[in-house]
Amino acid sequence: MFSVAVIEDASAAEVSLDPVRARLLAELAEPASATMLAARVGLPRQKVNYHLRTLEAHGLVELVEERRKGNVTERMMRATASSYVISPAALAAVQPDPAQSPDRLSARWLLAVAGRLVRDVGLLITGAAKAKQRVATFAIDGEVRFASPADRAAFAEELTTAITTLVGKYHDETAEKGRNHRVVVAVHPSVPEETEDGA
Repeated sequence: MFSVAVIEDASAAEVSLDPVRARLLAELAEPASATMLAARVGLPRQKVNYHLRTLEAHGLVELVEERRKGNVTERMMRATASSYVISPAALAAVQPDPAQSPDRLSARWLLAVAGRLVRDVGLLITGAAKAKQRVATFAIDGEVRFASPADRAAFAEELTTAITTLVGKYHDETAEKGRNHRVVVAVHPSVPEETEDGA
């Protein structure tokens, strides 16, 4: 089971957004059968089985083992990931394009950049999994508390200068076997934890 998986297919995204199926995915962090799940979620076993088969057809759950119980074979299922992110690729015709209106100070442009990041990393993970390779990535996540808007603006200016200098130092347009890497740096107000949880 992966810690996080990216859903790139529109039909898989639709399936995962159904409230009952989303609940089943959450319940399947540990392997369970349709009978076990039916008792937990208060639905008939046949209905749970229907949802499990749909989730399995879209690669969101997987068979862990089969157990014989008398004349019945019990299928133990598990979610393929602990959590899921839906890629903008699932909405290909309307996915965000940061090139449409680049504005370093726009929250909507930042959202478009973040959407592209999810899409690109999802595609890289999928390709790497097929090739049985790892993806070379790096990320930093942290918080900074600014005393004033002027400090925030000064920080953004210094960060821009530092990143521009660093990119200029290592970018080699002539490297024949080199590989381009995208650099994304974002600064936005932190969201309080109670807001993240929907409280």
